[in-house]
Amino acid sequence: MPLPKIATPTYELELPSSGKKIKYRPFLVKEEKVLILALESEDTKQITTAIKNILKDCISTRGIKVDELPTFDIEYIFLNIRGKSVGESIDLVVTCPDDGETTVPIKVYIDEIEVQKDENHTKDIKLDDSLVLRMKYPSLAQFVSSNFDFSGRDDSAIEESFNMIGACIDMVYSDEESWAASDCTKKELMSWIETLNTKQFQEIEQFFNTMPKLSYTVKVTNPKTDVESEVTLEGLSNFFA
Repeated sequence: MPLPKIATPTYELELPSSGKKIKYRPFLVKEEKVLILALESEDTKQITTAIKNILKDCISTRGIKVDELPTFDIEYIFLNIRGKSVGESIDLVVTCPDDGETTVPIKVYIDEIEVQKDENHTKDIKLDDSLVLRMKYPSLAQFVSSNFDFSGRDDSAIEESFNMIGACIDMVYSDEESWAASDCTKKELMSWIETLNTKQFQEIEQFFNTMPKLSYTVKVTNPKTDVESEVTLEGLSNFFA
């Protein structure tokens, strides 16, 4: 006689990008095992696959395409799934800003972590009097690479910026015409980015600087100096323990 099936609870949350409510369940032991093995492998492809499969399996709302979700939606959903799966709080260790070396343990409650939005953020960047650049948010693979990068790569900051910008260009358009980035090769996109002036490039970088992100600010007191400081944690990797 087979063992009885265990009922899995279902929860609901609101997507930060659209306000749409979705239903999800905690990940199971077998799914947690796959995730742990992927993290231990330090292979971003394995981690990407593991996170993608967990999200697809745990989200029960129809019509949610994980690959098309904004990065901050992925972070928010995954953090909440993790919270319902292994605990509503996370024990972290942070470094005190006043001396840059003393560490203190803190407890962060997942339901207090929110996606912070900048009112000046926009996906449309005016390049000149006629052309507008429309950006898109980083993909799931890019999200994993930025949160769990074990490669030890030494790419220059400008090269990393170019690669991220190229991957996140959606289209360029005017009142009469539009040009989709999907119709271009990576080499063509890189060459086009090089034709931008400094001001245009900085405005594109501002898209990433103001992009919605997981954020949580905590006050910590240095036990050596008694100095109280604020520490802001941003991005999923800071909450992954």
